[in-house]
This record gives sequence, structure tokens and C-alpha cells, in this order.
Amino acid sequence: MKDLLGTISMGVRAPIFREGDDIAEITANCILEASKTHSIPIDDRDVVAVTESVVARCEGNYVTVDEVAADIESKFGNDKVGVIFPILSRNRFAMCFKGICRGAKGGVVLMLSLPSDEVGNHLVDDADYFNANLGNQTIEEEEYRQIFGYKKHEFTGVDYVEYYKELAAGEGCDIKVIFNNNPAAILDYTNSVLYCDIHTRERTKQILLEKGAKVYGLDSVCTEPSAEGKGCNPQYGLLGSNKADEERLKLFPKSGADVVKRVQEIIYNATGKTVEVLVYGDGAFKDPVGKIWELADPVVSPAYTPGLAGRPNELKLKALADGKFANLSGEELKQAITDSIKEKGDNLVGNMASQGTTPRQITDLLGSLSDLTSGSGDKGTPIVWIKGYFKTYAD
Repeated sequence: MKDLLGTISMGVRAPIFREGDDIAEITANCILEASKTHSIPIDDRDVVAVTESVVARCEGNYVTVDEVAADIESKFGNDKVGVIFPILSRNRFAMCFKGICRGAKGGVVLMLSLPSDEVGNHLVDDADYFNANLGNQTIEEEEYRQIFGYKKHEFTGVDYVEYYKELAAGEGCDIKVIFNNNPAAILDYTNSVLYCDIHTRERTKQILLEKGAKVYGLDSVCTEPSAEGKGCNPQYGLLGSNKADEERLKLFPKSGADVVKRVQEIIYNATGKTVEVLVYGDGAFKDPVGKIWELADPVVSPAYTPGLAGRPNELKLKALADGKFANLSGEELKQAITDSIKEKGDNLVGNMASQGTTPRQITDLLGSLSDLTSGSGDKGTPIVWIKGYFKTYAD
């Protein structure tokens, strides 16, 4: 029988997860039940993905704003803290900033980048920014308003400058807002700096350290449990966190490696099939309309089974059909392409036959597919079952 289906991605419904739930057992059982209910067999190299949010929730990996504040105060004391390059998302940064302001006893200088943050949340229009021709100069809030006016975000309707000023005021924290894209510009205002960028953080850190600054990042806040709580992330700190309620943040999960291993084991023991498993967060894709790059987490997948390591090793079928085998058609073309796939070898880096394929990590591709499948709203499918991802035309 012909196999006419390639990759299939299915959202799998699950119970509402709570702290203390056995996330691995529930995830595996949801896949097993879905297989039985819908008469879909589980095959070797199927992929099971579970969102980081429910993993962290089952861990109880939360911190309070007070715990964030205490860590900030322990690092900076009475210093004025330069808070630079946060992403503007209220879900991602508001509670972090609340804790920073509560702990920054010497006040805060908030430095924002223009025209947008690093994941594409815009403060001002690209054209307006480039027409302003600011170069490397720092502008303060009054000049920012003179040039750009009072801009509300197109989708959220929020003036982020005003929003974060109000958050600071609510904490009784003195705040000054400035704008520059050069990390070293903050040193004209304070030598104590908390960098909040995600994917460019190592570069920012290095620039500031070379200038002799006192430097910490969001990835170094709440890396150990406080005396009052158990929440922390030793590797990423506050990176990957988001708002739980008005006084708590949910952190990025820390037990993912054990979770993916156990899900794989439970399904194997039940079926004799070896599935691959990953924990996924934000997908790595960009919205062409809103210009927002979705990846506000430090990585797409913080944990995965070994079979998902590496990058795809694929030939570009279109290039073969239009190029090397342009003179063939029908069964002869099909056979030639099938043979090419079977003989392609284990490493196509530098081979022109692979040009145009996607040179990204397999986990980034699968995590992005999973994020798009599950959505972030009310679908109730925090588990994703992917079939056929590793099948090729030759299979």
C-alpha cells in the first residue's frame, strides 16, 4: 500500500496540570490513550513534545517578586541599577521589572533599544527611527517624546515607556528612561548594570565587562532557591520566565532531562516502540506582519532525547528534479531521486545538492512546529504528537 502522508503534527488534549503532578506519566498516558482512542499506531521515531509551561508548573518552579527583589538587592546593594535591553512584553518582563525596582534601592536607569527590542516589539516605526538619524547618541525621555511623540504599540495599545515608568512608581523606585543601542552608553549614568537581553546577552556582557562595569544578567537572578522558596533555574535564572499572577513568575523548567527520558521509557515499556521526546517553549519564527520574532525563551527546547540532536541532513528535491535529473520524468525520475536519497551519506554540509534546505537544529524545527500546533490560547493541547518527521521520499 502506498504511503501518501509525510509529517503529521497532532495536538493531544491533556488534563489541567498542577504542581506535584507526574508530568512524565501523564504525558505518556495521554499519547497511549490517544493512540488507542483514535486507532493511530505508535511507531519508532515518532516525536512526543510537551510544552515547558506545564513542566515548570508541575515542578512548582515559581518565584515571587519579593524573591527577585531580594536577589537584586544582594547583588547591587544601594547602587543605582542600569537595566538595559529588556524585551517589552508585559507577560515576559513586567513582573521581573517589578522585582528589580523593588530591590534597586538606589533607583533605576532603564535603557531601551530603538526602533524595537531584540525580538521585534517596536517602540517606534522603522522609518521614523531611521529618518531621525540618531547615530550613536543617547536620547532621554523628553527628547524621545519630541522626536517620536506618544506611540502606543499597534497590537497591545500600550505605551511601553509610560507603562514601565508606572510600574517603577508603584514600587516607589526612582526611574530615568533613556534610549541607545550601545550597551556601553549606560555607563554614563551608572556603573552597575543588569543586562536583560536574551540572545545577544553574551556580547552585551563582554562589552560591559571590558569597560569595567559591575555586571549581572537576568540569567544570573534566581539561579538558586531563596530561603523562603524552592523556585530557581540554575542555568537560565529569570530568562524564559513569564507572569503567573501579580506577585509571582513561572520560571523556565529545570527537570526537563528527566522528564523526556521517563516519557520515552514509559511508552517503550507499553509498546516496544522508541519515540523521541522534547520539551519545547517558544518557536523560532518571525511574524512578517507584526515583525515579532517569537523566541522570547533562551532556547526553543531546554531538554530532548539524544535522537533529536543535530541538524537535518536532506537533499533538495526541487534542485534534483530541475537540475541533475531535468531530462528524466515519471518512474525513471522517481527512481533516480529515490536512489540519490539512499546514497546521500551522513553529512551534506557543503554539498550543493542540499542548498535551500533548512540548516537549523532539529529541536528548533520540531519545537517551532509544536508551538504552532499547540498554540498559546485555549486549545488545551500542551502535548504534541508528531509522526513521519524522519521519513523521506525514499521511504
